[in-house]
Amino acid sequence: MQGITSRWLLRMLPWVEAKGGAYRVNRRLTYTLGDGRVTFVSTGADVRVIPRELCELPPLRGYDDDLALDALAGRFVQHEYEPGEVIVEEGRPVDKVVLVAHGKLSRVTAGEYGTEAVHGTLADGDFFGDQALLGEEEAPEWDSTVKAVTSCTLLTMSVGDFQETLGQSPTLQAHLEEYRNTPARAHNQHGEAAIDLSAGHAGEPTLPGTFVDYEASPREYELSVAQTVLRVHTRVADLYNHPMDQVEQQLRLTIEALRERQENEMVNNREFGLLHNSALSQRIHTRGGPPTPDDMDELLALVWKEPAFFLAHPKAISAFGRECSTRGVYPDHVDVLGQRVPAWRGVPIFPCDKIPVSARRTSSILLMRTGESAQGVVGLHQTGLPDEYQPGLSVRFMGIDEKALIKYLVSAYYSTAVLVPDALAMLESVEIAHGAGA
Repeated sequence: MQGITSRWLLRMLPWVEAKGGAYRVNRRLTYTLGDGRVTFVSTGADVRVIPRELCELPPLRGYDDDLALDALAGRFVQHEYEPGEVIVEEGRPVDKVVLVAHGKLSRVTAGEYGTEAVHGTLADGDFFGDQALLGEEEAPEWDSTVKAVTSCTLLTMSVGDFQETLGQSPTLQAHLEEYRNTPARAHNQHGEAAIDLSAGHAGEPTLPGTFVDYEASPREYELSVAQTVLRVHTRVADLYNHPMDQVEQQLRLTIEALRERQENEMVNNREFGLLHNSALSQRIHTRGGPPTPDDMDELLALVWKEPAFFLAHPKAISAFGRECSTRGVYPDHVDVLGQRVPAWRGVPIFPCDKIPVSARRTSSILLMRTGESAQGVVGLHQTGLPDEYQPGLSVRFMGIDEKALIKYLVSAYYSTAVLVPDALAMLESVEIAHGAGA
């Protein structure tokens, strides 16, 4: 059966019992820091921002006046940029809000030793310049230069256009005034509510009192199910059981297909799949297109606490190998369960053909920390099922019908949980196609 793969995700994830079919993830209270992305609609070559999506900009979070949001959305003007063009320049006043509809940009500053230092990549849905909405008397300055890496489509709104709309909307004025006057709540670098501590003091000062604040509505992961009914004619079971047990072989291949579907769901399901549960702050884009050693190092910088493994489409692993060869760098290999697999910085890279490849030949690479004790990514299942055949999988005899067909109900129960956001990171827009002349 060519559809059977190594299923490294199922093999390497630690599995945790979900008693009662659900698993609750208690996380510390996190204040939203404005790391959302904006969505657009297009008609031909014309691109417009969806008005409600402007609430992803930190100063507009929680604002619900649709008329004012429509007016703001109408102020954005579409611009096209070619690779290498400068969109904003470091040190100049912030004079506009910029939304990235399509393309890739890089943020650069003057380095310590006279060279350019790249501070990150912006791509579809990102934005910058939102501090221009605060209307401060002394305009802030751009903290970096933003250049187009590829052909880009951007939507911009000038400060003047925003001020004109602001003057016509009392509700927007009141919202921004409240935003400016609300003191920032104490939080750590990850946005979690701060725990007040005292250290390095002398004498007998009054120690701060504190408590650990948790989310009021913690997420509960319910077990999903993949099922099928295996039908085998009694004639096959009676006459063709030698030299191989036909019923057993039918069941084996059915379970293999069920496990393949299980891994696919654990990667792609919109509710609990890893691709959709990677926090936006944990997603980065490749600097150029194909995955490079620099990109993989950036992923490791996001999941630097006990990274367990990378997960990538085989074509993405091949593209990474080509980039390493171009640079004269050779990835490591490590032994895992008796097999040699490629690795980067000692972290294994496992192939997974369930990670999709887009029509533009781009894919994604995941990096995760695993285990409940490490506050990582875990698989969820429930053992001790009636007629359990494998952990979390049951095979129930359903009887023989009037057509002499033996029926078995085969069910697998599973899910995945990301215990804290920094346990999972994703490299997006990974180009896997060969470059010209390659």
